[in-house]
Amino acid sequence: MLTKLNRIRYTYIRSHFYAFSLDFFLLLALLLAVHVWFGPKWLTVEAVVFFIICFVIIGAFTSLLTGFQFSTALKHRMDRLSTMIRQLSRGEYTFRIPTEDQEEMTGLSEELNELGGKLEYQKESLVKLADEKAELARSAHKAATIEERQRLARDLHDAVSQQLFALTMMAQATERILEKKPDKAKKQLHEITQMALQAQTEMRALLLHLRPVHLSGDSLTSGIESLVEELKQKCSLKFHLDMEDSPNLSKTAEEHVFRVLQEALSNILRHANASNVTINISSSGREVFVHIADDGSGFSLADHKDNKASYGLKTMRERCEEIGGEFSIRSREGEGTYIDIRIPMMEKEEIG
Repeated sequence: MLTKLNRIRYTYIRSHFYAFSLDFFLLLALLLAVHVWFGPKWLTVEAVVFFIICFVIIGAFTSLLTGFQFSTALKHRMDRLSTMIRQLSRGEYTFRIPTEDQEEMTGLSEELNELGGKLEYQKESLVKLADEKAELARSAHKAATIEERQRLARDLHDAVSQQLFALTMMAQATERILEKKPDKAKKQLHEITQMALQAQTEMRALLLHLRPVHLSGDSLTSGIESLVEELKQKCSLKFHLDMEDSPNLSKTAEEHVFRVLQEALSNILRHANASNVTINISSSGREVFVHIADDGSGFSLADHKDNKASYGLKTMRERCEEIGGEFSIRSREGEGTYIDIRIPMMEKEEIG
């Protein structure tokens, strides 16, 4: 209640009441002076009381009405400034405040409009710089990327070989005790099954990282559809896709989004224990929105802040920031994980 009374409108009304109160006491003092010095017959007690009542009623109503009326215009100007600031904080740099009157608020509005224009220019420059940086990095590190992928392939082979060796040893041990200790053998068979499923899941997640880094000329939606079709053949996940055919993104932005989605699917395969995965891509205004959700076990963001599992999330966030986008993730244990990405679109002439 006290916070509401401190708003501009109520402050304006109070100021009119203060002025009314001051006029009231000055008028009483004047009437008292006239009564004492001159003692006119018309200045009776009844006349004074009647005048005071009329003055209070008319003055209070006038103060309330004028205070409300004059504060409304100021409040509307303040609301426009507040809206402008909120839009800038959300990345809507194209929003502008209409300016008409030449007064202090108009000057502030023009300065905010100028600030919005500068921020919009800087954002576009950042996106262009990210494109140029990606092109240079792609040509300069092509050989290093191939070498790294080969190293990962060797590591994958070694890891799978070790797991197969462990499974073989456990299977041989189970075979020897199958007739003598069937209960123990049954327990070991269950452990072998779990180890095999875990190794299979780990292998699929690692193979996902060995896919081509770039879209190889395909559009973002085509690349995602190909990736999902490949995963459908290798795992039991159910995918729900809702994507626009041609989101208005630069080639570099599409590749970054594709890599982020690869990383997200890899995490789902390894850690989520999910049954359904939803991927939505849509555009609104000058932004593209990407939503990735699963119905898995979820996790606590606070508990994963400093461990190795957060490395993939950090990489996804950095990729989004490189193209001027925003990355957010929501997850709770037992409630799945939800990733939302917002990326600015480029003008058509800039994409070509």
